[in-house]
Amino acid sequence: MRSWRKAFVVRTAAMSVIGVMAFGSAAAATAYHNAISQIDVQDLDGLVTEVVEPKDPSDPFKDEPVNLLLMGTDIRDGSNADIGGVVDGMRSDTTMLVHISADRQWMEIVSLPRDTFVDIPSCKLPDGSQSQPYRDKFNASFTVGSGGTDLKHAAACTINTVNAITGITVTNHAVVKMNGVIDVVDAIGGVKMCLPEALHGDPRSARIDLPAGENRLDGKTAIQFLRVRKGTGMGLEMGSDLTRIERQQAFINATFRQILSAETLADPTKTFRLINAALGSLSADPAIANPGSVAGLAWSLREIEKRNIIMTKVPVYDTTENGVSGLGWGPESAEIFTRVAADEPPEDVVLEEPEPSASPSGSGAAEGGSGDAGGAEGDAGGTEGDAGGDGGETADAGDGATEGDTADGATGGGKPTKPKPSPSPEVLLDGVCA
Repeated sequence: MRSWRKAFVVRTAAMSVIGVMAFGSAAAATAYHNAISQIDVQDLDGLVTEVVEPKDPSDPFKDEPVNLLLMGTDIRDGSNADIGGVVDGMRSDTTMLVHISADRQWMEIVSLPRDTFVDIPSCKLPDGSQSQPYRDKFNASFTVGSGGTDLKHAAACTINTVNAITGITVTNHAVVKMNGVIDVVDAIGGVKMCLPEALHGDPRSARIDLPAGENRLDGKTAIQFLRVRKGTGMGLEMGSDLTRIERQQAFINATFRQILSAETLADPTKTFRLINAALGSLSADPAIANPGSVAGLAWSLREIEKRNIIMTKVPVYDTTENGVSGLGWGPESAEIFTRVAADEPPEDVVLEEPEPSASPSGSGAAEGGSGDAGGAEGDAGGTEGDAGGDGGETADAGDGATEGDTADGATGGGKPTKPKPSPSPEVLLDGVCA
């Protein structure tokens, strides 16, 4: 019943939004087209070395894993300068790889620390020339590719770097500016977070003061929460980008949970505001900038369990290269990237086991395990159980199994079945509400 209601809520909200966009008032139609016109479409054809062609042009995400690279930038133009101050040029601030499994049962978000030393490959520059391969901190790939001002080439060079250093092929991308985060958060009515302790930011870097306990962050507060590095509470004392990644992951996880909840999906007005804000704040590839494609992807995620939205940190260690302090990726990072590239779930994911299919049978007695045949099979199961007992394991696993009854993992037919593991309690990140 719960899954039916969940699907009904999602379907109703989706149809409501689509109905408003397609058949609604002139004002609604105008708002929709305004949102579409705001999208900065980035076609990186010829700039990215590895491009994945969609399996089905009518549904580019169908039956395929999605590797979406989200790049936050601290470019200080217009309202972004009001948030973070005026600074020339553009730099990558936060980069996350969002992997959506082909079966749509789980999602993994991998944060890529910006201060990690990596090998940056040759990238095509805005003037048509090629940069030289060199080694630097990861976020330098965004800066060198941009030539100082070009967002499209900055994204392409970052994608080429991720492809080269992880072995994962980025299929889609989106660049989000600071003011875009504000619009999205406000569109869903703020993001609820439960802080384990009070958080006070250093006013020289970010103006934020939050009490312990439940808080609902509006857009401006959320951007300060994502930016703050120094202060007190939730690791701010360390002034580290790594502890900031932990807070950012908690915020992203809380946001996804809220978007997937009935609180958002059951409110067509809130859903439409979210679509409008999201589309208007992105610089993205054509597939992500296409509302139909995004709607199809969102619909495919309607049954995903919140506990299967996994946040992963790449293990790192402190290091110094050429007199500059930074981070190096630990040896375990290769295992993470290999697993993601193979579309294999992390250990924390709890997947539903498929229902066992009934085996064909020529008689009800054999199928049900009743009568003499069933009894014989039960005795055989008992013998196997006794043998196991002699070896030090649980005895009498199949004794007396009649009418297809199961005892301690053995069926009446004497065939042991694999016990289903009990799902472990969900461990929430600090700041995410239960």
